[in-house]
Amino acid sequence: MRNERKNDSLRKVEIIKDYISHPEGSVLVAFGDTKVICNASVSEGVPPFLRDSGTGWVTAEYAMLPRATHTRNQRESKRGKQDGRSQEISRLIGRSLRAAVDFEKLGENTVTIDCDVIQADGGTRTAAITGGFCALYMACEWMIKQGMIAENPVTGMVSAISVGIVMGEPMLDLEYAEDSIADVDMNLVVKDNAEIVEIQGSAEKVAFDRDLLNKMLDLGFKGIKELTDIQKQVIK
Repeated sequence: MRNERKNDSLRKVEIIKDYISHPEGSVLVAFGDTKVICNASVSEGVPPFLRDSGTGWVTAEYAMLPRATHTRNQRESKRGKQDGRSQEISRLIGRSLRAAVDFEKLGENTVTIDCDVIQADGGTRTAAITGGFCALYMACEWMIKQGMIAENPVTGMVSAISVGIVMGEPMLDLEYAEDSIADVDMNLVVKDNAEIVEIQGSAEKVAFDRDLLNKMLDLGFKGIKELTDIQKQVIK
């Protein structure tokens, strides 16, 4: 639970650029004790449904590595398939990042964002989206330098944050201890500090009214603005 941190404050956020040397774009993003490596890989060509369309594609894969949490989870490769949670979060990250791309400018190229959680303390999906955007932008800049595309196809900044109602109080950027007891849990994905890409919200214990929803949205947008400022410092 938060000690000195106020209800409307983010955890300490850090985005380290070029964390892995091989990918076309790479960051380590930390939301407090949650840490996610986001790598962007560029490949020529697109999925069959886009072939000969002149447009590109952005997709994402998310995984929680063993011992990212208090107990060791089995590797998905060992089980032979992704679990439902990983699939759902992978699709969320992909949808969120695609909202910020002009696919005609990307050409028939694919950018894959791999988001691997190395330490989890709540908010792994929001950290992955926020860091994944930075890795995507960096990969597009790399493509320009390689002469693959003429200009960066990214049309705006995308970031994400969690908000909730904990013990009757609206709170921003929930850590695990707060998320696990939250009355309401919501994730907010926003483009350019203004346009909502996705809202994932549910009453875990107690239903909430429009007034509480507006308070959570206000908190979320405050956090999004702060995250966007951090992203700008990373990619500029």
